[in-house]
Amino acid sequence: MPAPPYPEDLERPGLVRTGRSTFVRPIRPQDADRLVAFVGGLSRATLAYRSLGPVVRARDDVIRRGAHVDYLNELALVALAGDEIAGLVRYVRDPEDPEHAEVTFTIRDDHQSEGFGRLLLEHIAAAARARGIRVLEADVLADNTRMINVFLSSGHRIETGPPGQIIHFEIAIDPQAQAVARAERREHTAVRRSLRPLLEPRSVAVIGANRDPLTIGHEIVANLLRGGFGGSVFPVNPRAERIAGVPAHPSVLDLPEPPDLALVAVRAEAVPEVVRECADAGVKAVVVVSTGFGETGVGGRAAELELARFARASGMRLVGPNCMGVVNTTPPARLAATFSPALPAPGRVAMSSQSGPLGLAVLDFAKRLRLGFSGFVSVGHAVDVSTNDLLQWWEEDPDTAVILLHVETFGNPRRFARVARRIAPRKPIVAVHPGHADAAVSSLFAQSGVIRTRSLQELFDVALLLAHQPPPPGDRVAVVTNAGGPAALTVGACEASGLRVPPLGERTRQALRPALAPRADVANPVDLTPTATAAHYRRALDAVLADDGIDAAVVLFMPPLADKPDEVASAILDAAAARPDKPVLASFLGGAGVADVLRRGDLVVPTYTFPEAAASSLGHAAAYQAWRGTPAGVVPDLAGVDPERARSLLAGRAPGPVPAAVAAAVLDAYGIAVRDTGPGPGPDAFLSVRADPVFGPVVAFGLTGDYADLMADVAHRVTPLSDRDAREMVRSLRAAPLLDGRAGGRGVDLAALEETVLRISAMVEDLPEIEALELRPVRLLPPGDGVAVTRAAIRLADHTKGGGRA
Repeated sequence: MPAPPYPEDLERPGLVRTGRSTFVRPIRPQDADRLVAFVGGLSRATLAYRSLGPVVRARDDVIRRGAHVDYLNELALVALAGDEIAGLVRYVRDPEDPEHAEVTFTIRDDHQSEGFGRLLLEHIAAAARARGIRVLEADVLADNTRMINVFLSSGHRIETGPPGQIIHFEIAIDPQAQAVARAERREHTAVRRSLRPLLEPRSVAVIGANRDPLTIGHEIVANLLRGGFGGSVFPVNPRAERIAGVPAHPSVLDLPEPPDLALVAVRAEAVPEVVRECADAGVKAVVVVSTGFGETGVGGRAAELELARFARASGMRLVGPNCMGVVNTTPPARLAATFSPALPAPGRVAMSSQSGPLGLAVLDFAKRLRLGFSGFVSVGHAVDVSTNDLLQWWEEDPDTAVILLHVETFGNPRRFARVARRIAPRKPIVAVHPGHADAAVSSLFAQSGVIRTRSLQELFDVALLLAHQPPPPGDRVAVVTNAGGPAALTVGACEASGLRVPPLGERTRQALRPALAPRADVANPVDLTPTATAAHYRRALDAVLADDGIDAAVVLFMPPLADKPDEVASAILDAAAARPDKPVLASFLGGAGVADVLRRGDLVVPTYTFPEAAASSLGHAAAYQAWRGTPAGVVPDLAGVDPERARSLLAGRAPGPVPAAVAAAVLDAYGIAVRDTGPGPGPDAFLSVRADPVFGPVVAFGLTGDYADLMADVAHRVTPLSDRDAREMVRSLRAAPLLDGRAGGRGVDLAALEETVLRISAMVEDLPEIEALELRPVRLLPPGDGVAVTRAAIRLADHTKGGGRA
């Protein structure tokens, strides 16, 4: 079998425990000189630990040969610090036992104790698993406590030989939950540390600062000063002495101190050199505002990816290019590193936007709505810092209660799904996605706990509610109004949004009758008539919010000829303050945005120009609350699963379809037999997996024929699937009565079908090289007879075309 080509899919940005950025990639023949320099710079102590004994000087030609590997039976990964190698890990497969390989680690002396060993172990373990290796073996001197701790704290199953001067480790690299959890915790800590210079810098340089107002470089400096940034601001312009009243400097290399953060607003062709100077100056984070990169075509995309590789290898995080900057209004930062003319007030909402121009409109709109922000980051082309990174920052930010996303694609969709599902139970995530508003995408967002909106207007409508009011404990809504027509529209909008407007309880109706105007209707909606006063609104709201059969209230106010909206607003605020556990929304018809009169200190009742927006926002919040209160289920351990066998079957195969016999053998390794049987008692089904650009592996299930083709009756879920996911997926079809016997007959073996779904989920989680999978037809047999997969097709991904962002 020919050796595989250079595996670009193993190129990954990385973060060590200290938060330092690095770039991990396979070694190349061109690295021979770097390798010689790396080995030549190692101390005698490090060489002694590496060679397990006396230091023997290696010849240069022997060292150079270490840069030549076949990427299959021998693989070496390097972690870069600038242009130099900071750490090296290498495995060599045992020719007599191909599932075992010897692994060695070498970390440059000045980077030891920073976490490079743990990071390289995670990367080499993943690469080895994908190449059919099950166990990594290592010999370590007994006093090499750093390396011993790396192995023991990895979360992998470790077996050691008898105590002695040299300890033999056998590291089982099957993906156990403990190992995954520890890796995620390490990554989470490293991401937050790496983002601190970006979001809470102590000093900021603006490279490309300009003396002329209304230019990007000038406005960034002015906003930093106007926003109250407490650290040093350094405008950089070789042809200016002062900018916005602050002394300017000719170069980032001439600054009195290394800035934590640099914003770059120069011509695209000058950006690479500026970023190199930032690395030389010790800058920790860079925001590239400049345009002229990926949006210009293939060449621009290659240039920005190279920019990201250099930044990560130099220990810097990079935002952009083609972005509008970073805003953090929290007290530790007070950072307005943007050229936007509209700066948000402090608040509880954070947002990530993948569009630079869109960010300008977002901040302007939020200011007009008086929606406060804790943070706003325009990630632009997101070649390094991504929405996934920002989610992990805002996850632990005490000033952020709601996270908004404008999302098109993710560099690492698997990570997004996991991070989102971890955060959403505690903090709502609201996303606007430019894809088609189809049921499949909406169901995938819902499974992840992400509230999907169809427009920016709807995004902010939902944010207004969640930032200021609690999500409703249920879906039952009371409508209080002084106009019957708008109330009828509100009832229809509530029902269209999955809410109910139920009759009020008898006790509530009795409490309402003597307290309201004679002609008032005490049904639901509660029509107070145009003569209603502020006192009538207060009594009505107190009554409906006290009703155990009501979870939220929508208040409509149509100004009559002689109105006192301030008094009505005060009554609404009083009622909302008395019941903080139930949300109250308002629509002062004829007034736009959040009415000033519906604010009192920290208490805000969101108000909408039209009541349909209030109903829609409340529907999203109710669905989110229902998701948060639903048991998540568990990802079960499945008997008869042999992932190592499956990996060995796929190891070294070229991208594209695999032979049918190989596909059947891979399925067999996961306990799924491909066999031809006669037709079952009902319709046939299909199971498929596709790689979604946002969510990663998505499992689809449906019945063949008209059910899926004409009725679009297909269920979708994101991996990994829990037992609850599989059960709901199978039973969520509109044609489900054909499966469970409700349409007549015995039905099919639902338990076996759900288990097959779980086995498929486990397979694509273990084997990320699988890009697509199709099982069609799947014969659904009577209860107790299982299911029969008649035909299977697997396609492998071409990872050399991927990016590898975080």
